[in-house]
Amino acid sequence: MKAHFAMFAAYNKWANARLYAAAAAVSRDDYLADHGAFFHSLNGTLNHLVVTDRIWLRRMTGDGPVQTRLDEILTDDIATLTELRQAEDDRMIAFIDRLGEAELAGNFTYQPISNPVDVTQPLGSALLHVFNHQTHHRGQATAILTRVGGRDACESLDLIVFQRATRMGLG
Repeated sequence: MKAHFAMFAAYNKWANARLYAAAAAVSRDDYLADHGAFFHSLNGTLNHLVVTDRIWLRRMTGDGPVQTRLDEILTDDIATLTELRQAEDDRMIAFIDRLGEAELAGNFTYQPISNPVDVTQPLGSALLHVFNHQTHHRGQATAILTRVGGRDACESLDLIVFQRATRMGLG
């Protein structure tokens, strides 16, 4: 199981690097405009991804920045946000590297922001959620990029492309 999580963490970093590079290439007006996505703009969507990873990593590790809102805007500067994104991707990789199989199968307890009551669940299933959540919102961001920059506005984020490029997960 750990090998899968290591692959997902590495994939997450790879996909985010491609996505944030594509976002840096759009005009500031397009980057900040409300495109009707759940977090409105490309900036809002990419900030949400950093904020939620910070929230989850803090829940799992007890360390890291404190975020109190899912729609918090950390910055409207894509270069600064890219640095914050890279730091969270590196934190996630380091966290996964430290985990053993027993820890992945074990439970942890946290309180959601939207309903602050104790929730206990297996760490592994929560990590699956974190990686799936990233994929979900990266899809929204790539839809915005396609809208403003065309079909080639962002390199492929497909997991299989990552696996072929890195040989991770292909055995």
